Amino acid sequence: MRKVQGMTATLLLTDPLFLQHDAGEGHPESPARLRRILQVLARNPVAGTVMAPPRSATDAEILAVHTPAHLDAMEKLGGRFERIDEDTAVSPDSIDAARVAAGAAVQAVEQVMAGHARNAFALVRPPGHHAEPGRAMGFCLYNNVAIAAEAGRRLGAERVLVLDWDVHHGNGTQAAFWGRRDVLYQSVHQFPYYPGSGAAPEVGRGEGQGFTVNCGLPGGNTDADYGMIFEELLLPVAQAYRPDLVLVSAGFDPHRADPIGGMDVTERGFAAMCTSVRKLAEEVSGGKLVLVLEGGYSLEGLSNSVHACIEVLAGRDDSFASGATNADAREALAASREALKPYWASVR
Repeated sequence: MRKVQGMTATLLLTDPLFLQHDAGEGHPESPARLRRILQVLARNPVAGTVMAPPRSATDAEILAVHTPAHLDAMEKLGGRFERIDEDTAVSPDSIDAARVAAGAAVQAVEQVMAGHARNAFALVRPPGHHAEPGRAMGFCLYNNVAIAAEAGRRLGAERVLVLDWDVHHGNGTQAAFWGRRDVLYQSVHQFPYYPGSGAAPEVGRGEGQGFTVNCGLPGGNTDADYGMIFEELLLPVAQAYRPDLVLVSAGFDPHRADPIGGMDVTERGFAAMCTSVRKLAEEVSGGKLVLVLEGGYSLEGLSNSVHACIEVLAGRDDSFASGATNADAREALAASREALKPYWASVR
């Protein structure tokens, strides 16, 4: 990993194989998503970044999250066109792409944990946060960010934060760490919405009680609303948790132009979210931060927002918009704080 002006660079990991995953004509999770991101980065490169090819995840890395039956079922789909459910389909290269996507997330963690990269963004397809330990769903085959979290734990991170700002709740990531406290899962998402999980009272079980944080918002929320949720819920809990590694399930479907989501977030809002988690990582974990691409289906909104976040990873700062917040968002925040009061003094 080369250094840029005396400091390690922001690492961007991607592979042409990701463009070979094709869920079918008209499917929103199309190769055009990543192709547009790469075009924007080629036209407007971000100083202080280095792009590199990732490796494939090993069986052991996948099995740290997924069941052997799930791994076997996915491997049997290699080289085939197959529909898994009404939302999720594979083409002949999809399983190989999914392995490399998971491997990119792991490699990003490895490079950041070793100090070879300042921080990293895994620009991958297919996405992962809906994939449960034993089930592919919601466009997702393997849970990239959960596999990355397990890699961080193996590399010495005693506490890992996974923060998910995709418009859809990451049911698969929640399921992977539901009964554990070594991984704190936080999600701000549209609710009720696909996949139906992510209500405020969902806080984990057993030793993991309080280590799942959900804030389900109605549609139409703005940069200022997300700023309120970050500043009054997600960041205070994260600061109290003091993770050794910060991971982000970076979905850009809350963008105001997204055809699937129903939010009103701009690229500057995503840059503000990214700034807040970068500063959190700098404060508590020596800057160890990895973003992993999830959703986002407006080609313009997605590519511009990814570019804005990469600028933040490379050192630019942004702040949340000021202004009035929606009453529904304040109600959602209050419900989440109430559910978490028994576990976190920072939200009492």
